[in-house]
Amino acid sequence: MHEGLQVHFIEDDELVRRATVQSMELAGVNVLAYASAEAALPVINSALPGIVVCDVKLPGMDGLDFLTHCHEIAPEMPVILVTGHGDITMAVRAMRDGAYDFIEKPFATERLLDTVRRALAHRTLSLENRALRRELAATDTAATRLIGNSTAINRVRAMIANIGPTDVPVLINGETGAGKEVVARRLHEMSPRRDKPFVALNCGALPESMFETEMFGHEAGAFTGAAKRRLGKLEYASGGTLFLDEIESMPPALQVKLLRVLESGTIERLGGNDAIKVDCRLIAAAKGDMEAHVEAGRFRRDLMYRLNVVTLALPPLSARRDDIVPLFEHFVLAAAVRYQRPAQLLSDRLRADLMQRPWLGNIRELRNAADRFVLGIPDLPELDPDSPSTLSLREKTDQFERALIADALRDNKGSVTTTAAALQLPKATLYEKIKRYGLQARGETGTDNA
Repeated sequence: MHEGLQVHFIEDDELVRRATVQSMELAGVNVLAYASAEAALPVINSALPGIVVCDVKLPGMDGLDFLTHCHEIAPEMPVILVTGHGDITMAVRAMRDGAYDFIEKPFATERLLDTVRRALAHRTLSLENRALRRELAATDTAATRLIGNSTAINRVRAMIANIGPTDVPVLINGETGAGKEVVARRLHEMSPRRDKPFVALNCGALPESMFETEMFGHEAGAFTGAAKRRLGKLEYASGGTLFLDEIESMPPALQVKLLRVLESGTIERLGGNDAIKVDCRLIAAAKGDMEAHVEAGRFRRDLMYRLNVVTLALPPLSARRDDIVPLFEHFVLAAAVRYQRPAQLLSDRLRADLMQRPWLGNIRELRNAADRFVLGIPDLPELDPDSPSTLSLREKTDQFERALIADALRDNKGSVTTTAAALQLPKATLYEKIKRYGLQARGETGTDNA
């Protein structure tokens, strides 16, 4: 429980101290005991990975003075005060002075443990928030972290580790919002070009009339309004990495010019005649089946072969459900730092609801939901920690089962036979569930079945 965090317990009564320590250790809590506040003073600092449980009536420095000391040195660290002298005035003062909670003796062990667990969770979140704040302030690494430990994302990590240090062209294929630019930036950071520019261009967001000047640049006077020379993305990225997102949207005329650049290693600015040597690693990203774009005549086959020396398939969020909660927690912390808002702990019900949602917008949709959660404007009732549950257990179970079957059908290209084997279900049972949940499956002869 809360690995690495420790409870610092201060109690002058030896019998009470031993009994309480034993109870906490039996509950799996890492605890260190002190007979006086003075003995605990040297360990208190703002980065202390733990919390304090302190008796109020102590010889020498009492618990209220110790609370004041802690609040001055480590204002975010939870301090739980314990007293056998029930005093409403004292409790009010303690809470006003920043105590996390106030427990009266004699107390039930579960009462203390419940308070300790909540305080440890609060401290964990506080330390993670602080670490993320430092990381965001010092570096862009946080923006390129691949969060999660699912089999699918571990395969992506292994691929990045293998090809990142090379100059091989990479085609990243994945759904909208799956994190293609994050992967591209990670490839750049792991390459010898990491200290040179990473330049991103969304091919689907530019009007065709602007595409050529954005890619190749132009000379002064090349066209009306071109008052001075402008470097294009290819030239600006020289020495570094050029990331072309939605490459399938690139106009056909520009595909020919890009192919020529890849073959010759030179460009010509619009309105210029000089061949300019460029040296950049090209990483492209596409959504959908590139072979289908080629077959439809929308994309050149020879250019595709140049771009996809290595193809990295990025899984959708629905294929890495074990990563949904860790990703959401990371985005909550990042949003809390960005908006200067407190980061709330996630309830068990919220975690279950997050796992059940389809997340058709992938990581982008999840990040937006985390932002709204931090801002207190959840988009659906299940993202509101204070709202009552609107689904019965049966409804939640059905919702989860439907998501699992839909994911398995997608992974197995709609094959009922393969999906039934993967889920260890009889085919007849799977067909019944597919019909009940309104899913689509491919018949064994290639036809679709509902």
